[in-house]
Amino acid sequence: MAMAISPPLAALAIFSLLATVSYAQSVCNSQTFSGRNFALCSDLPSLNAFLFWNYDSAQSTLSIAFVAPPAAQGGWISWAINPTGTGMDGAHALVAFGDGTGAMTVRSYDINGYSLGSGPSTWFQVRTSSAEISSGVMRLFATLVLPANVSTTLNQIWQVGSSVSGGAPRRHDTQPANLNARSTLDLSGRRNTTPVATGNSGLGNREIHGILNVVSWGVLFPIGILFARYLRVFPSADPTWFYLHISCQISAYAIGVAGWATGMRLGSESAGITYPVHRNIGITLFTLATVQVFALLLRPKKDHKYRFYWNIYHHGVGYSIAILGIYNVFRGLNMLGRDAWRNAYIATISVIGGIFLLLEVATWIVVLRRKKSANSTKPYNGQMRV
Repeated sequence: MAMAISPPLAALAIFSLLATVSYAQSVCNSQTFSGRNFALCSDLPSLNAFLFWNYDSAQSTLSIAFVAPPAAQGGWISWAINPTGTGMDGAHALVAFGDGTGAMTVRSYDINGYSLGSGPSTWFQVRTSSAEISSGVMRLFATLVLPANVSTTLNQIWQVGSSVSGGAPRRHDTQPANLNARSTLDLSGRRNTTPVATGNSGLGNREIHGILNVVSWGVLFPIGILFARYLRVFPSADPTWFYLHISCQISAYAIGVAGWATGMRLGSESAGITYPVHRNIGITLFTLATVQVFALLLRPKKDHKYRFYWNIYHHGVGYSIAILGIYNVFRGLNMLGRDAWRNAYIATISVIGGIFLLLEVATWIVVLRRKKSANSTKPYNGQMRV
């Protein structure tokens, strides 16, 4: 019985499927604000930030809610428009931070080079502004009056910082996530927010993290188990099944480690935003998979007295990784908020599950026929069964 799936093709298929899904679907749709309604939202591609807005072209007013975790407790968040460029210089910014008394303050600045102007902004008028913080996440609200006949496509910049001194924000970090915190914004909502051409691929760290872990724990690892469980039934497939199994699991482990590393980086960049169950399962998967890989070095020979116990351990840990991996993939896709990605994975894992079921039935038929054939050739009362 030939297999129709190979590890590289499966990985390529799921990666291509996920990478080509529209970037429009975002977790911002799951966020709500008490007493405030916004027609449009965008999951910004850096610093775990979101932007919500309403735009009234007749009145040239823009109402926004900018949501992001500050870089540290006591830090600040900022959202800005640059009408003349794509960087910080020339931007007109709103900055939210705590005033030291427990209240939140919002100020506007014209940015010259890398310095804050004396404020307030001279390009837009701030009609109303406020800010709040809860669970380590800041929310900046403002209604702005933009210049008449302004373009509906604007350059936006956003930023987070770790400290405030003398009633003004201190300089932010210059990590890649900070330097890539800029994009274009279509006020009309006809097009999604897209990164300004700075070498960004259009996929944020969360998307890359998701793709790596779907391919590794969610696809390659179950396929590796499939090879080991069903191909080994056929003597002619030995040792081919073993090499297929090993190549699948080593590839899954390597990709999974990359996915785990991006997850740890996301956690370090996301102060105030935590997913403890998803994180703990991810750490457990990494630990179990690492132990499983190194256990190959201690694998007894087939005729060794401890091989039976090693097999029990190996199979138990392997199935545990598969179950936890698939479960955590679904948790991650739900948090990412991309319905099309989740549906694509449901279809993929359903196909793999269907193949498991078919091969389970087929191999049981083969095994039972072999037993029947073996019994029919055993001596019976001195005669051979025929």
